[in-house]
Amino acid sequence: MTSLWLDGSATLGSDPLPHDHDVDDLVVGAGLTGLTTALLLARAGRRVAVVEARYVGAGTTGNTTAKLSLLQGTRYSQILERQSQQVAQAYVEANREGMEWLLRFCEEHEVPVQRRDAITYAATSEHLRAARGEHDAARSLGLDVAWVESFDVPFPHVGGTLLAAQAQFDPMDVLAALVASLREHGGTLHEGSRVVDVSRTGRPQAQLEDGTRVNAETVMLATGTPILDRGLYFAKLEPLRSYALAFDLPGDSIDMYLSAGSPSRSVREAVGADGSRRLLIGGSGHVVGRGGSTIAHYDELRSWTEQHFPGARESHAWSAQDYKSHDGIPYVGELPRGGGNIFLATGFDKWGMTNAVAAARSVSARILGEPPSWARTMSRRITRPSGALQIASLNAGVGVAGVSTFIDAEARSVERVPAEGEGYVGRSRGVSRTAVSTVEGVTCALSAACTHLGGTVQWNDAEKSWDCPLHGSRFAPDGTVLEGPATTPLRPAEDE
Repeated sequence: MTSLWLDGSATLGSDPLPHDHDVDDLVVGAGLTGLTTALLLARAGRRVAVVEARYVGAGTTGNTTAKLSLLQGTRYSQILERQSQQVAQAYVEANREGMEWLLRFCEEHEVPVQRRDAITYAATSEHLRAARGEHDAARSLGLDVAWVESFDVPFPHVGGTLLAAQAQFDPMDVLAALVASLREHGGTLHEGSRVVDVSRTGRPQAQLEDGTRVNAETVMLATGTPILDRGLYFAKLEPLRSYALAFDLPGDSIDMYLSAGSPSRSVREAVGADGSRRLLIGGSGHVVGRGGSTIAHYDELRSWTEQHFPGARESHAWSAQDYKSHDGIPYVGELPRGGGNIFLATGFDKWGMTNAVAAARSVSARILGEPPSWARTMSRRITRPSGALQIASLNAGVGVAGVSTFIDAEARSVERVPAEGEGYVGRSRGVSRTAVSTVEGVTCALSAACTHLGGTVQWNDAEKSWDCPLHGSRFAPDGTVLEGPATTPLRPAEDE
């Protein structure tokens, strides 16, 4: 399933690796975080290479709803429950700087941007307290929000908080401009190059899947969740999958809306280069591998849209993956046990358009000199008892998911060939935990054990992928890694 943004986007091409396989900075991941970091370093005259396992925008950036906003659902009230006012204020300043930098970049490179108001709304009186709480939290952090009782929209609401003059765009337009600017400053892009390891000592050396080794002074992991387990970030993050639909819908322009309660509903429009408009509806998220039928989540959005926007004709359906930190503050900085030369950025919790640029500015500043003051403040985050309990809760959920899926697989004995588009996990030909699927007429039998930490993968019936319910690794039907902390493919079943 292809996102509206990736459908028909121009191929950006791949450069040859430097002949000596030696660079100043190696950036892993060609999304908004990675490409912005690379550009900032290249502008400073450094020799920079970006390596991407698949293609530019293959991860979260190419599948986002692409709202560039300082009003972020109920983010501020959640942060203030777990962090000090100073840390929350630093988060706002980081996102403000990220937003302003990206808007300047878009203007300088003629990337189309539409200004829209952002609204966090209560769909029912049950959610009014959450929306009001976010309004108060945003005002306490200096945002000029206004409470509005009613909006000119066809879906149910009982009021919401509004922040004027935020922005939206096509994220692939931004990535294409970043790649072009990176190349103008001497940087290079290498698609189809998966990093599987980085040395622990001395000058970092990254090993690619094909055995190639690249030497660098610094390595930046801009991979959604770190592909290296040093620091155990997989235990501090919750992998989330959410869904989006695009519809052809004539009519008036609409602002950017996000519900304060569950089930979540995100609404915005997309404006094409020819002036055409599409309606984007998102939401119905869940923890990766634990949401049951993924088709059902798309159907929830379809039913909601049909009810409130009759006549809308669906053109695209897709999903995205993002990672939520235990306390709402992204993890940005040096990777533990990385010798001070390996950096990471993760935990944007679906607000990557501002946080990605903020993270890029923080990491590039650390490499080039003094980081901004807000970065130093955010690094002094505290772990309150509620934060420790949240980490414990995340890992308790991982444990329950791991045990239940293992028991289910052990109890199921199957020998049949799956129907087209179907996959199942069970015992097959005496092999425990076998993942079997048939897609486009090809049947594959794989070990169901995730190559990250051995979780039993689950079939994603909409995306036709194997998703791990422990830490969010995802694999194609043939076992190829799609995303997550895993770096090696699922093994053939006969190897078990």
